[in-house]
Amino acid sequence: MTNVAVISDPAAAEASLDPIRARLLTELVEPASAADLARRLDVPRQKINYHLKALENHGLIELVAERPKGNFTERIMRTTADEYLIAPQVMGAMTPDPDRSPDRLSARWLLAIATRLIREVGDLITGAARTDKRVATFTIDGRVRFASAAERAAFATELTEAVTGLVAKYHTDAAPAGRDHRVIVALHAVPPTTEPDSAPHTKE
Repeated sequence: MTNVAVISDPAAAEASLDPIRARLLTELVEPASAADLARRLDVPRQKINYHLKALENHGLIELVAERPKGNFTERIMRTTADEYLIAPQVMGAMTPDPDRSPDRLSARWLLAIATRLIREVGDLITGAARTDKRVATFTIDGRVRFASAAERAAFATELTEAVTGLVAKYHTDAAPAGRDHRVIVALHAVPPTTEPDSAPHTKE
């Protein structure tokens, strides 16, 4: 079972958003049978089985064991990932595209870049899961409070210069065995309701 799976199939996304199926996915992070789930949710087992079949057909849950139960065999199911994320591209042509609005100061472009990030990293995770490999990534997440818009602009300018310098220093066209990596730096205001972050951190 993978830690996180990105759902890029519209039909699978639709299946996962059904209220009962979404609840079943939450319950099935730990293995359970239809009878177990029927008792927990107070829903008839036949109805539970119907929804489980739909989730299994879309690869969102899997069979982990079978056990005799009276005159039939009980199937024990669980989710195929600890967490799921629906990829923005399930919206098809309505998905934000960075090429349509290449304005680095616009919120629309930021969302388009984030959409591409989810799509590309989701594809990497899916491919890595098939080969039982780890996806090499690096993330910095922090918070900064600016005293004025002028300071924010100055920060953006210095950050741009620093990142541009690092890219120029380490980018090598003449590297046959090398692999391209995408660098994304984003800055946005924190919504008022968001809880304070801990100290900035990195992850690989």
